[in-house]
Amino acid sequence: MVINTLTLENKRAISLKRIALPVEHGSWGFLFEPLVASLAVAFSLTGMWIALMIIGAFLTRQPLKVLWSDWLAKRNLPQTEAALKFTLVFGTISLLGLVGSLYFGSFANFYPFLFIIPLAIYQIYCDASKKSRQLLPELTGAIAISSSAAVIALAGGWNLLNAYLLWAIFVARLIPSILYVRSRLRLEKGKDFLLVSVIAAHFIALGAIGMFAANGYASKLTFVMFGVLLIRAFWGLSPLRKKVKAMKIGVWEVIYGTMTALSVIIGYYLGI
Repeated sequence: MVINTLTLENKRAISLKRIALPVEHGSWGFLFEPLVASLAVAFSLTGMWIALMIIGAFLTRQPLKVLWSDWLAKRNLPQTEAALKFTLVFGTISLLGLVGSLYFGSFANFYPFLFIIPLAIYQIYCDASKKSRQLLPELTGAIAISSSAAVIALAGGWNLLNAYLLWAIFVARLIPSILYVRSRLRLEKGKDFLLVSVIAAHFIALGAIGMFAANGYASKLTFVMFGVLLIRAFWGLSPLRKKVKAMKIGVWEVIYGTMTALSVIIGYYLGI
């Protein structure tokens, strides 16, 4: 496998990290929040294979973007070869996960993925046209990747309603988070942002989780956590906030996402 950074022929360094791994730090949270929470509350051997498949597919996306871009531009660079190797390795991992999922589970576990096929196609289009960092692709991407919660829950023996509502919890967490982070970054750069949209999205999410909790489909602890997220949005977009760099905003979102996933897990096992 390609080892590190250098091609002596053209004396140009290539960054394997940028070829192999997603540049959007928040996407890691989008991947692992639903994966970890769903495996914790609905663990199964099939679920582990599904997680492997999803992680492999997630990792395949970045080198595939580089490879596709170079092919369209008819380039054959050192990064092209590296991207091809990473695509094959990560794609193989995803394929192994799929085979294991079907061997130990059933196709019925994958029903939630049927709903996201249009979103996945749209994501591929956005990657190919270099539009993946726009708002709509980020929102649809979050909805698509969080469907892993429903698939793993079904594999763990949950019924359809509970599995889909678990997915809904993470959709309600991720969409307001995307809106908040984008607005916070614009605010820190002195640009206009849509405060009302961000706060409205958090209120809608809080209301949805409140209804879930009232009917026994989510824990009260998760409802409290969504209240914390609402307060975070108010404070982070207010004149009282402390100005911080983009990386720190991202790190805090990972922390908030981890806390949300833990609220689902702890709330489920403690019944609170």
